[in-house]
Amino acid sequence: MAFELPPLPYSYDALGPYMSAETLEFHHDKHHKAYVDKGNELIAGTGLENLSLEDAMVAAFKDKTKAGLFNQLGQHYNHLHFCNWMKQGGGGAKIPGALEAKIKSDLDGFDGFKKKFVEAGMTQFGSGWAWLAMDNATGKLEIMKTANGENPVVYGKTALLGVDVWEHSYYIDYRNARPKYLEAFVDNLINWEYVAELHEKGPLKIAA
Repeated sequence: MAFELPPLPYSYDALGPYMSAETLEFHHDKHHKAYVDKGNELIAGTGLENLSLEDAMVAAFKDKTKAGLFNQLGQHYNHLHFCNWMKQGGGGAKIPGALEAKIKSDLDGFDGFKKKFVEAGMTQFGSGWAWLAMDNATGKLEIMKTANGENPVVYGKTALLGVDVWEHSYYIDYRNARPKYLEAFVDNLINWEYVAELHEKGPLKIAA
């Protein structure tokens, strides 16, 4: 089962001025496409070809001889969701009810979430991601950060929201001002309906 690069769910200029068409073109057409192409190349002959993306990704993460494959699958998974975690006119504290209540109880509300989420993105040294994740055992929401292509799924958690802090995600628009990019993401881009949809599905089940 070959992995495929899906089209963006909006036009390249839909997220301006917070994320430019140029950034999205490089991000989607160059970087994400490269992860898909390389992932398809590296997975051939591994015995993981017929697994779901999530199962293959976790299996590759657990097998240190497949670190190169994991890097591609992890970034493919992350970017599949990243484009859906953003929308035109998104962001801010307008969060669907059940998710809003959970964020209030677990993270001290939107302000608490924003503070912790932006801080996680700012303090991730080098390339990586900041996350809103759900613990699969307890259902509790938490903020975490990961290096490179890692994500909450490989640590037994469910990824509800992630922001890419690799430089290709923000350098065209914000240069080295990562905090400004993170603030703009939270205040103007988050697709809270998609986050709520993932939350309602409950813990992600992995067979690997």
